Amino acid sequence: MERNEVGRNEDDFGVIAWHEDGVWSVSQLAGTRDLSEIIEVLKGQQTNGGAVALISIDEEFFIIARARGAELQVMLSDVTYSAEYDIAADVIDMLDLPYPEEDDEPQPGGDIALLTDLGISAMELELMSDDLDLYPEEQITALAHRLGFGEQFDEIYDRQ
Repeated sequence: MERNEVGRNEDDFGVIAWHEDGVWSVSQLAGTRDLSEIIEVLKGQQTNGGAVALISIDEEFFIIARARGAELQVMLSDVTYSAEYDIAADVIDMLDLPYPEEDDEPQPGGDIALLTDLGISAMELELMSDDLDLYPEEQITALAHRLGFGEQFDEIYDRQ
């Protein structure tokens, strides 16, 4: 199967959020399918609490990335998309995870505990990843609200 190319699809959406002095700041990510660019933006926006990227890809899956100091954490809501999307394959490669087999069940991969210190448990992220009734943009919207920057997220999302 041919993978979807690097760039941005009209159905993609991503934000980066950083927390400083008790206040969240949020901006839209220009690129959503280039992992090295996302990491560069994350590392460039770090504050004492680090920076978090929430990315929805093509109404199919989401990615969360977090940079704190030298530490980089990434999770993918469904590793089976690595066969179809370059960005998902890049996450699998970066995390040195095994590629899923064709008949594997959908499952999250990576560091699903990356938001635990911000109040979102690994179990909650895993349940959210498994919820087939929600589109990925609905899932990252819910995460933004739980993390405390939902209003800023909604403003950016509504402008797109």
